[in-house]
Amino acid sequence: MGSDHFRKLEMMYAGAPINGFFDPRLSVEEGKTELRMTVRQDFFHAAGATHGSVYFKAMDDAAFFAANSLVEDVFVLTTSFNLHLFRPISAGEMIATGTVVGQTRSVIVADSVIHDAEGKQLARGTGTFVRSRMPLTEEMGYRL
Repeated sequence: MGSDHFRKLEMMYAGAPINGFFDPRLSVEEGKTELRMTVRQDFFHAAGATHGSVYFKAMDDAAFFAANSLVEDVFVLTTSFNLHLFRPISAGEMIATGTVVGQTRSVIVADSVIHDAEGKQLARGTGTFVRSRMPLTEEMGYRL
């Protein structure tokens, strides 16, 4: 895998409309990612901490792009994701890391962990990803 592929994945991610709201920052390497997201009050549920959907987004995105870092021709798809939420966060930064832990010809499995800026583990998850039939194209933002 070449670094151009990783930078193109980062550009594609940055250009996704949903990320205009969340404002995450993603870095991609071969089989690994790091995603950073500043916690904001508009992420909160009624009890004043970040909603679980934000945890899911960060973990799925980190694991997804770790998986897609190993696939240069097509977009991968999340087929399942299991997550465990350990502690709340209401300020600071969420740091999600994704790591490919297994791969067959048709399936990629990646783990994702979220820590806060002090290194406390907030959540952990595992996703299963498969190759789609959608080619990675400039139109979807896959470009330098």
